[in-house]
Amino acid sequence: MATRKNSKPRRRFVVRNSGIHGKGVFATTRIPAGTRLIEYTGERLTSAQVDKRYANDDNPHTFLFALDDDMVIDATTGGNSARWINHSCAPNCEAVDDEDRIYIESLRAIRPGEELCYNYRIELEERHTPEMKRLYQCRCGARRCKGTILNAKKKQK
Repeated sequence: MATRKNSKPRRRFVVRNSGIHGKGVFATTRIPAGTRLIEYTGERLTSAQVDKRYANDDNPHTFLFALDDDMVIDATTGGNSARWINHSCAPNCEAVDDEDRIYIESLRAIRPGEELCYNYRIELEERHTPEMKRLYQCRCGARRCKGTILNAKKKQK
């Protein structure tokens, strides 16, 4: 493919309104499988700091990405376009932990115009009541949508 002299490289994706939820991230060019697309950036907080910051917030829609039981990335502050990537039960991307840095990588080839999505795999300790599942409702539209963005609870032995 010929490139023009002094031309900027074409962006692989853009943020725009999504049919899944709010804003979304959409491919502008063909993206091959296994492509590292973007790092999920933001302020790094402990779980205690997150609990304090969001103590009075009942909205489950956040830009929080848990690295482990104690460290969380809050993309509300210092976040980038990765925070707009929506959940899907049939994702075309995945979140990869590489030395405590989270990257979004393509699982398969992605066509121009296709929305980038990954499985959030949200884990909550409390019981997944019908109300909880409504709060964490999935709108991905996948043929085998689970109806919730919550990860299935592991059965206790």
